[in-house]
Amino acid sequence: MTAPVRLITFDLDDTLWDVKPALVAADAAQWQYLTTRFPNVALRELADQQAATLRAEILAEQPTLAHQISQFREVFIYQLLLRSGQATTDAAEAASEAFAAFYAERHKVALFEDAAIVLSTLSQDYLLGALTNGNADVRKTPIASYFSYAWRAEEFGISKPDTLLFHRVFEQAGVSANEVIHVGDCHDNDVAGAVAAGAKAVWFSPDGGTSDIADAVVTNLADLPQAIEALASAKPI
Repeated sequence: MTAPVRLITFDLDDTLWDVKPALVAADAAQWQYLTTRFPNVALRELADQQAATLRAEILAEQPTLAHQISQFREVFIYQLLLRSGQATTDAAEAASEAFAAFYAERHKVALFEDAAIVLSTLSQDYLLGALTNGNADVRKTPIASYFSYAWRAEEFGISKPDTLLFHRVFEQAGVSANEVIHVGDCHDNDVAGAVAAGAKAVWFSPDGGTSDIADAVVTNLADLPQAIEALASAKPI
């Protein structure tokens, strides 16, 4: 007898929405703030010139920031401002406010067609959780009401496909891995990670494709409820 499916976890970026427009707008908001506050400093040009070096230096000093992308962005801005000659206090304040400008736009996402109705349908029978390597907080988006859980990898200091991350969130939700189906667009992070952790995985692949390890592949979110139902009702072999 197979365990009943109790929880469906979703990746967010490029699974429930196209992340690029939101990131472009968020990045623009960050630089608009910095340009307005420091009009006589060529910060964007400095960032372009020193991005690789500065990133390497930050991660060498604080390697955990590799999994904490919000904090990394703020530290990057702070260090950039210091390099431009700003005082420590001003740099810290401006970095915090620049990130706030970024983060506000980060959540103005345009959902994929059918995303909301699919989530509404699934939430009637299952608990839903968001599990993302990005820094989007699903609770700040229009689909917040469908989710019982919101997990960001940066809160744990580990990222998908690390099985420890999956196990930690399953534990928090009070479910075992075989009671979970994870849905995501990244085969390596979402599918391979979830399967390695003992859960089922649905690969959302709009361009099609096959997988040797995914339990199902869908090219359209509208097909997801049917795929979930088939997996939830499947008899063990």
